[in-house]
Amino acid sequence: MNHQDPALLYGAHIARRQSECDAVLDAHRLDHLVIPSGRQRLRFLDDQGFPFRANPHFLAWLPLPELSDSWLVLSIGRRPRLIYHQPIDFWHVPPSDPAGFWTEHFDIHVVRRPEDALALLPPSGARMAVIGEPEWALGHLVPDNPPAILAALDFQRSFKSEYEVACMREASLRAARGHLAAQSAFAAGESELLITLAFLRASAQSEQDPPYHSIVALGEHAAVLHYQHRDPTPPRPPRSLLVDAGATCFAYAADITRTHAAAGETLFADLIAAMDAIERRLAAAAQPGTSFVELHERAHRAIAELMLDCGLARGASSEALTEQGITRVFFPHGLGHLLGLQVHDVAGHQRDAAGTPTERPPEHPFLRLTRVLEPGMVLTIEPGLYFIPALLEPLRTRPEGRLVDWQMVERLSPFGGIRVEDDVVVRSEGVENLTRDAFARLGASH
Repeated sequence: MNHQDPALLYGAHIARRQSECDAVLDAHRLDHLVIPSGRQRLRFLDDQGFPFRANPHFLAWLPLPELSDSWLVLSIGRRPRLIYHQPIDFWHVPPSDPAGFWTEHFDIHVVRRPEDALALLPPSGARMAVIGEPEWALGHLVPDNPPAILAALDFQRSFKSEYEVACMREASLRAARGHLAAQSAFAAGESELLITLAFLRASAQSEQDPPYHSIVALGEHAAVLHYQHRDPTPPRPPRSLLVDAGATCFAYAADITRTHAAAGETLFADLIAAMDAIERRLAAAAQPGTSFVELHERAHRAIAELMLDCGLARGASSEALTEQGITRVFFPHGLGHLLGLQVHDVAGHQRDAAGTPTERPPEHPFLRLTRVLEPGMVLTIEPGLYFIPALLEPLRTRPEGRLVDWQMVERLSPFGGIRVEDDVVVRSEGVENLTRDAFARLGASH
C-alpha cells in the first residue's frame, strides 16, 4: 500500500465533506450546520480540568483536537468558516496562529474571547442545527442535535476518505512501535507501570495522548476486559502480558492488541499462536458484502475448535459448544467495532443514513457492529479467549459445564486471557490490514 502523506489527501477529504454536508442540509431544509469544538470541563470544586479532546464532528473537518471554544460554520454553497479561539493567556500556552495544510480550505476568524464568536455565528432564528454538548451553548447557539441530522452525519463518518485512512495508517505505525517496546519491557521482567511507560515513550505519546485508556495487563489481570490499573510491582514469576493500546494521527485512532507468553510457557504460547492464526483468517474475511454478525459467529466456531484442540473442552462438537453458550463464557465480547475519530466509532448499528437500526442478536448483546461490511469502513477484528472467574463459576454448576476440562481451566487461569486485534480497511478489492502492515514496516512479523 502506498503510504501517502495525509496532507496531500486533505483537499479531496474536505471536498467530500462539503458535498455530503450540503446534501444533508438541503434534505432537511437547513441553511447552516454549526459545530462547536467544545469547552474545557473542570473537576468539581477545582480549577484543574479533565483532559480535553474536541468534538468528533468538529474533528471530522479539522485536525485540531486541542482547540477549545471554537466554532465551525457550514453553510450551503459557502466555504467552511472557522471561528478560531486564541485567547491572550499567561497561565497557559494559547493556540498558535492558524497554520498548516488545512488553513487554505477555511475562512478563518480569530477571536480572543469565546463570546466574541457570537457576532460571527448565524443569527437567532436562522435555519440551523447545532451539534455538540448542551453545556457548550453560547448565547442563542444551543446544541440541539436533531436525531435525523446526527444519523446522517454518523452514517457518512462510517465510510472513511483516503485522508482518514492515511491518518490511521500513520497512527498504526506509532502504536506498533509502542507495542514492540512493551514486548521488550515484558521480556526484561518489568511491571505494568514500566511497560506502560515503555509503550508511551516508543510511540512518542504522553499519558493523555492515546485514543483510549491503555490496557497493560500481566497474568490474571488480562481476564479483566478493560483492566484499568498500572501495578508498579512485577509479578513473580511473570507468565503473560496483554497490551491493548493505540495512538492517534490528526485525531484518528489506531487500536491494537497483542498478547505475549513468558519464556518457557509453551502451552500458553501455543494458544496465542493459534489465536493469532484465527485472527488473521477473520481479518482476511472482512470483505465487502460480509455480515459482521456472521463473521462474529464464525469467530465463535473457530474458538470452539481451538478449545477442543487444546483440551479445554471435550465430549462435544464445536457446534455444541457454540449452541450451548460455552464459547460465550470464554469469549464474551464482540469481535470488533468501527474505528475512526472515536475508538468505538459511530453508526455501528445503523443500516442507513436515516438511522434505521440493525439490532444485536439476543445471544450476542455486546456486539458493537451489526452491519454488512462495505468499502470504506475501517474496523477492528479482535477475537479472544479469557478465564474470567465471574463467568466461569456459573458455568461450572450448569449441566453443560461437564463439557469443560476444569483442570485445564485451573492451569490456564493464571495467564488471564488472550486477545489479538488488528485494524482493517474494507476495500472493493479486498482488505487492507493496517496493523500487520505497520509491524511489517518496522521489520516485525506480529
